[in-house]
Amino acid sequence: MAMKRSSFTAPQILPNRVMIGDCVDIMNGLPAGTVDMVFADPPYNLQLGGDLMRPNHTRVDGVDNDWDKFTDFAEYDRFTRAWLGAARRVMKDTGTIWVIGSYHNIFRIGTILQDMGFWILNDIVWRKTNPMPNFRGTRFTNAHETIIWAAKNKDARYTFNYDALKALNEDLQMRSDWLLPLCTGPERLKDNKGAKVHPTQKPEALLYRVLMASTHQGDLVLDPFFGTGTTGAVARGLDRAWLGIERDTDYAAAAEARIAGITQVSDLNLLDLKNKRQAPRVPFGVLVERGLLKPGTTLFDTRRMHLARVRADGTLVATNHLGDHRGSIHQVGAAVQGLPACNGWTFWHYDTGGGDQPIDLLREKIRSEMH
Repeated sequence: MAMKRSSFTAPQILPNRVMIGDCVDIMNGLPAGTVDMVFADPPYNLQLGGDLMRPNHTRVDGVDNDWDKFTDFAEYDRFTRAWLGAARRVMKDTGTIWVIGSYHNIFRIGTILQDMGFWILNDIVWRKTNPMPNFRGTRFTNAHETIIWAAKNKDARYTFNYDALKALNEDLQMRSDWLLPLCTGPERLKDNKGAKVHPTQKPEALLYRVLMASTHQGDLVLDPFFGTGTTGAVARGLDRAWLGIERDTDYAAAAEARIAGITQVSDLNLLDLKNKRQAPRVPFGVLVERGLLKPGTTLFDTRRMHLARVRADGTLVATNHLGDHRGSIHQVGAAVQGLPACNGWTFWHYDTGGGDQPIDLLREKIRSEMH
């Protein structure tokens, strides 16, 4: 993989590289409306005062870098508006932005996001399995960070790979609280003296879930605070284009070396995240036409509490204590339950002779023939 590390000078995007410099200046030089997703891990403005010591009197290796120091909240807010404004300009109208922070800064960022017209979709709580203890014993252990996920505006048509996230979570809806460990072990980049290259390197598992949620193969992912390149490393592994901005040349060099060592899967089709909403539409009547379900077939829910029969025109008919019902698989599924809506494809099942299966399997059979 060829990666070039240079300052941006031309109004074009050459992906899969680290650009050295100020993120606001560089983003303002990029063409507008070209980025599919932004992941931002900005300075937290931790406002640390003095060294933090463990009970055994050893010093905690915390964040005391100059890039995390601001004169006051007003200066931090100006910085936040500047980089968010630049990021908003380069985002596609369909793009989304993820911003991670702690209690020190995330509420200020959330307010500014809303003031600038972004539409907050979720706040994700990253609950750490191995948080740093509160050594002074004066507060609760700070065991989580917050990620804000936002679209460019209220009406934006953004990407959300619902089915992929559900599959990752053993076919349960992915929740907004994520239990993941800090970046430790072999994943943590160290220098030749064994010290951490970057104090706030994020775990690849976190970025994996973010990219799986809101990008597709070939999408361009921008990280304006690239650090040691976690976003780029995960993006390369998932066949996403990436662009990193970093002003520290040591961090950038570490990121480049790290990403160059990422090996992609040989079969890129395995990274395809097309969800059911993007799949070809198959009317229920097609199943009847094809003889996969014949008129008169009885359908039922998983507990066989509700029964319906298939009509020749692809509608269902059912009778229960709520009355007589006739209509689509969705309408009758909702009616027999007394509910306003129902996904008939997953609600109704049929007897295969070897067990009960959802009728959605028959729809997938027809879809597989369309490729």
